[in-house]
Amino acid sequence: MANAFPPAQILTTLIALRDRAMAAETLNALAFSMANDLYSLLPFRQALVFSHTGRHPELLCISGLAKPAEDSPYLVWLKQASRWVADQFADTTPKAGQTTATIWIDREKTDPPPDIAEGWSEWWAAGLLVVSFHRPNGERLGFIIFQLETGVPEGLLEQLGGVFRTWGYCWHQLSGGTKKRRWRPSRRAAIIIAIVAAALLFIPVRQSALAPAEIVSRDTQIISAPLNGVIDVIAVRPNQQVTKGDLLFTLDQTTLRNKADVLIQEVAVAEAELQAASQGAFNNPQSKGELTVLSGRVQQRRAELAAVLAQLDRTRIEAPADGVVVFTDPNDWIGKPVATGERILQLANPDQPAMRIELSVADAITLEVGADVTLFLTAYPLEPVRGKILETSYQARPHNDGIVSYRLLANIENRPEHVRLGLHGTAKLYGDRVPLGYYLLRRPLATARAWSGL
Repeated sequence: MANAFPPAQILTTLIALRDRAMAAETLNALAFSMANDLYSLLPFRQALVFSHTGRHPELLCISGLAKPAEDSPYLVWLKQASRWVADQFADTTPKAGQTTATIWIDREKTDPPPDIAEGWSEWWAAGLLVVSFHRPNGERLGFIIFQLETGVPEGLLEQLGGVFRTWGYCWHQLSGGTKKRRWRPSRRAAIIIAIVAAALLFIPVRQSALAPAEIVSRDTQIISAPLNGVIDVIAVRPNQQVTKGDLLFTLDQTTLRNKADVLIQEVAVAEAELQAASQGAFNNPQSKGELTVLSGRVQQRRAELAAVLAQLDRTRIEAPADGVVVFTDPNDWIGKPVATGERILQLANPDQPAMRIELSVADAITLEVGADVTLFLTAYPLEPVRGKILETSYQARPHNDGIVSYRLLANIENRPEHVRLGLHGTAKLYGDRVPLGYYLLRRPLATARAWSGL
């Protein structure tokens, strides 16, 4: 029938077929065009389009049907038949530079399985023209089956080669373009990989943990309130260098001074009464008995006055040694009532710096005294500070941010010039060497045990 067309009409039809394929926006639209539009040049009984990117072919379109019933006996048989057809050109690959391959399957010249042969005689034509489509890298995209009662007319297959290549190009682009082949190791390679991976899990690595840290002094004195009172004046600023005897802060003296003034008057009155009784004792024997009581009262008032004056002297708190004053904002303390023994500030020796590390319970590892520590200061991230652990706390306690952690103290080796009290950073602590598998699975195993209770 194809020979009845003039060459110009065949050329026009081929161009129209290519244009429809190029206009397809989805793979289903392309499959519909492939299954139906070629009938004018190649009169087939039925055309079937299959995608073959997975293990088994998948039906995309059947000529003349918009949506075939999936539970029909024909489609159930077609799943097996499509796999058998795919096996017929399993070893057929496109020629160099081509992305399509064509084979002819004749029922009389092949020996399909009985179940395939039975369905073929019932539903299919005598011959099958199968065109497979591939990516440029050789990966198969799918194939189309044309059912023909007779062979392909002479010369037509060569004329349709351009249409087949256009279909393959459009299929390649609509299915995502060139895809890299996934490497699938052989069984032997998989066993070798598993053995190597298992061996890697036993490689010894050094345990490590990260924790916030601060530069503090190993020689620190607590300056606390010597008596109950109210903070009157803070004479220093945070991180100020002071020398021994410098005034640090004072307590309000108003109450004590008023009490001292009252006691001074009471002492004067008691002394006057004692003097009057002493003078009257010469003429009045009864006054001699009062001398002892009045003398004791004078001594009591004097002792009370001396105690108040001593408290007045203690309202001025001075630095007991040279160092750096460590405390919060002075405005937080001025006018604040304090009790005896309440900590106001710290006096730190800047010549003995150390690292104070807060290691959370979740990140805790086995650490011994002498373990290595590297501190990365926030202000100097490119100049790490190294040291060794001096002491560790036995019990974990909540930190200022609410995280339960252990407190560790580490020294600073070869003290750098930029290290000063109050600097913060992140410390990396190094523990013993453990297998890589334990290092990777320690946290997940601990979480699983805490969740499951095993």
